[in-house]
Amino acid sequence: MKAASVRGGVKAGSPPAVATGPDSAAARRVLLDLLAIPGVSGKERAVSERIVHWLRGAGCPADAIAFDAAHTKTPLRGEVGNLIVKLPGTLPGPRRLLMAHMDTVPVCLGAKPVVRGGHVVSADPKTGLGGDDRAGVSVVLSTALEILRRGLPHPPLTLLFAIQEEVGLYGARFVKAADLGRPKLAFNFDGGAVEKITVGATGGYRMDIVIEGIASHAGVAPEKGVSAIAIAALAIATLVEQGWHGLVAKDGKRGTSNVGTIQAGAATNVVAESATLRAEARSHDAAFRGRIVKAIEKAFADAARKVRSVDGKTGRVTFDGHLDYEAFRLDAAEPCVVAAQHAVRAVGLSPRLDISNGGLDANWMFANGVPTVTLGCGQMEIHTTQERLDLAAFDHACRAALLLATGGGG
Repeated sequence: MKAASVRGGVKAGSPPAVATGPDSAAARRVLLDLLAIPGVSGKERAVSERIVHWLRGAGCPADAIAFDAAHTKTPLRGEVGNLIVKLPGTLPGPRRLLMAHMDTVPVCLGAKPVVRGGHVVSADPKTGLGGDDRAGVSVVLSTALEILRRGLPHPPLTLLFAIQEEVGLYGARFVKAADLGRPKLAFNFDGGAVEKITVGATGGYRMDIVIEGIASHAGVAPEKGVSAIAIAALAIATLVEQGWHGLVAKDGKRGTSNVGTIQAGAATNVVAESATLRAEARSHDAAFRGRIVKAIEKAFADAARKVRSVDGKTGRVTFDGHLDYEAFRLDAAEPCVVAAQHAVRAVGLSPRLDISNGGLDANWMFANGVPTVTLGCGQMEIHTTQERLDLAAFDHACRAALLLATGGGG
């Protein structure tokens, strides 16, 4: 990563005060511009190029802008890496980071953003909007544009526009703290209500389960086969009966599990010789999550032993699992948490601390040594064709972000 310098007329040591709030009309123009750009996971190049275009137009030096090589480490082998912008401070203080992820889910392809009342929606009813997380990107980008255009004083500042969040938090997973300038306070804009300050999230484990049965003619000699579908059905039924599927609550511990996909069989007249399933287990407690994983593995292994052909043959099950992200929880006294609460109060809202049961880029930021709090931007009904963005909440998020970027909130 190149070191960067910003030239401008801001005098070092100026007070960290923002005389006026951000230009809401300008921020909304950025928002509508970015929402209209396709950019599913792994296809973020056009989005990143547009962000750079906006930054350069506001006077950001080229050497302040860089891309890392995160996309070369991801399963998708995407078009571009994380976009990182580093601005040296004009005020003393620890470096701060503002971030959001650039990618959207496939249902948002073809979105046509329009303003209706106090919301932004897609004019095409067949698509989602992509406010998750173009709204967050717009908040972070608009904040940078305000600082650059108005010459606002600020502590050392890093902007991170991450890739491939929707398919495994890969941008945050593979970013390096050193490339970010090792920020001490970090703020992730991705979520719903602005006043909801997410200080922790669950850990997630995903697994591929492959069942090998024995094919036979389902009408002539079904007893000679071993149905992979029957093994899967028996295993899933056992998990449900024993309380290891869905919401899992045992011995005062809580978590979740789900068998999410099944691919099996070729025809009704053939005993299915193979099945491939994808499952997950989540919990804020790593040890309990491990118990859920073991219960899943045991259920499938036991089912494979129970389903037999007439001559005693059985199927076989193999597992390929990995930790998607580990759970984390920030202390209420963590500087980024304190600053976020002050900023939310300053824009007239009542902050509330929240723990997420889904994964966030903040999971991997924390694992990479950058404690990160997550704030919302007004996104609603994400990942659906009913998605919409609350513009009043978006404006609040822009105000809070500007306060945080310029040293407000402590």
